[in-house]
Amino acid sequence: MVLLYVPLMKHLGMTLEEIKSTPRYQLDGLLIANGLYENIHSFDGYSSSDINQMAKDKPKIRSAYAKSLQLKAKYERLAGIRENKKIKSFTNLLSKGE
Repeated sequence: MVLLYVPLMKHLGMTLEEIKSTPRYQLDGLLIANGLYENIHSFDGYSSSDINQMAKDKPKIRSAYAKSLQLKAKYERLAGIRENKKIKSFTNLLSKGE
């Protein structure tokens, strides 16, 4: 239960009474959303060159950064912030008659 209470109290500012009165499925949803938020924004403020420099010592950083960018792009598309742009080649355009 500590793993449930601490993030809700620390990151979301919920009181113990609010946590106790909230249904478990809502608390689970809040924890999942908080985890996604932290994952998406974990590399905010870093440039690609910063990531490359850090990845020299810890190669797992590069994959975590890529996952963070993928999640960010996914939720931006779902929110309508970013369009899903597919690159079409010139030959594909000609074959479809566009």
